[in-house]
Amino acid sequence: MTPEAFATAHARAFAEEGRAWSADEFTALLASPLNFVTGDAHGFALGRVIADEAELLTLATDPDCRRQGRARACLSAFAAEARARGAVTAFLEVAEDNTAALALYKGAGFTEIARRAGYYPGGRAAVVMRKSL
Repeated sequence: MTPEAFATAHARAFAEEGRAWSADEFTALLASPLNFVTGDAHGFALGRVIADEAELLTLATDPDCRRQGRARACLSAFAAEARARGAVTAFLEVAEDNTAALALYKGAGFTEIARRAGYYPGGRAAVVMRKSL
């Protein structure tokens, strides 16, 4: 996929959130050998591995393709690729009111380790989560 395709898919996935990532942002992220993508235009995970830690930067699923297991598959592929790159722990941040994502991450074995007040627009806190790989 091109950076433009990632930006379009991200915009569809986060239309209700008000701020999707641009093609330029995807270009910069994809230029780093530390970053990687799993999935396709209907659902993808973008992550990075530095030393032995992985970070899930974003997980996006097209609204027309939700409830089909795509996010779970992308998250599983993210964990597998992170392990293959030497990560032993994965981290992510999710909006405290994103109940679907919180359920997905908890179901995948992530646990809450902290909160960041006012991290997201509207003053919403971020829930910081961790999982051993």
